[in-house]
Amino acid sequence: MLADPERSEIDEHTGKLIVGLIALFLASFTNFFSGDSINSISEAYHQGGWARDIFVGFLFAITAFLLAYNGKSRRQMVLSKIAALAAVGVAMFPCECEIYDEIIPKVHSLSAAVMFIVLAFFCYTFYRRAKNKGHLQAKIRAYIYAACGITIALSILILAIDNLFGGFISSSIERLTFYGESAGLVAFGIAWLTASRTLILLTTKEERLLPFS
Repeated sequence: MLADPERSEIDEHTGKLIVGLIALFLASFTNFFSGDSINSISEAYHQGGWARDIFVGFLFAITAFLLAYNGKSRRQMVLSKIAALAAVGVAMFPCECEIYDEIIPKVHSLSAAVMFIVLAFFCYTFYRRAKNKGHLQAKIRAYIYAACGITIALSILILAIDNLFGGFISSSIERLTFYGESAGLVAFGIAWLTASRTLILLTTKEERLLPFS
């Protein structure tokens, strides 16, 4: 039989594990259930059915955990709430995809940019925290956070440049937006999975936590 829980609520590390898994699979799930290859993850909203449900549902799940997450400082607490509101903006204000128009122009794209910028910042804070610990596993985590933060930043930069200069990159690379968004989300997912302190190879025995215990 299962033992009684040690805690009466899910802690921040279990939350990071759940958010990391959601972010990791959001792009592939929406693409799979869309039936056709979508040019942007946000286009899943217009596909209806499972694709829309997963897109909106996953974003609201991320929103809930970001609202509950306060980090280690007032800045992190405020930024997590800003990222949560941005995630709601991405979910509730569909993109201008193919033949579809935005409900309010630019809200979707600005919300997505704000969300990814905050997530890149969290990668930086995780990096500094891990680097200061000094032991081998923490150093490995620091490298992972740095790589994830750079990936998110590059994704934002490439998509922004493409948008500002009339799509000269996407004219050569089919589904650029989808790949850029996917890269950012996967990097976000990997960073938060790493920060969950549940992965055996990336934590010491003293640090390691069992989810849902």
